[in-house]
Amino acid sequence: VQLQASGGGLVQAGGSLRLSCAASGSISSINTMSWFRQAPGKQREWVASFPRVGSTKYRDSVKGRFTISRDNAKNTLYLQMNSLKFEDTGLYYCACNDGSRDYWGQGTQVTVSS
Repeated sequence: VQLQASGGGLVQAGGSLRLSCAASGSISSINTMSWFRQAPGKQREWVASFPRVGSTKYRDSVKGRFTISRDNAKNTLYLQMNSLKFEDTGLYYCACNDGSRDYWGQGTQVTVSS
């Protein structure tokens, strides 16, 4: 499985961005798809997940502001980010698993100016 993330950029606080993650390869084997982020000097943290079965999940700090969605026809995962805050700044990664291993895409930078 290969993952290609895009959509990052520079935005003012309160603004919005939509990240995309295009999947290719053995797509039928994918279970959960997720977004993670890593701020400068901090560890990578989980942001949101979209399982094959079940409900979407979000870390508390983004609930009500971020929406994860998945277009199976386009093999693409999205993260709509609204009401962005300075602390949302970081390198955003998409990831997925197929039940036996995790796959990671390259990051896309999100910078929120205060």
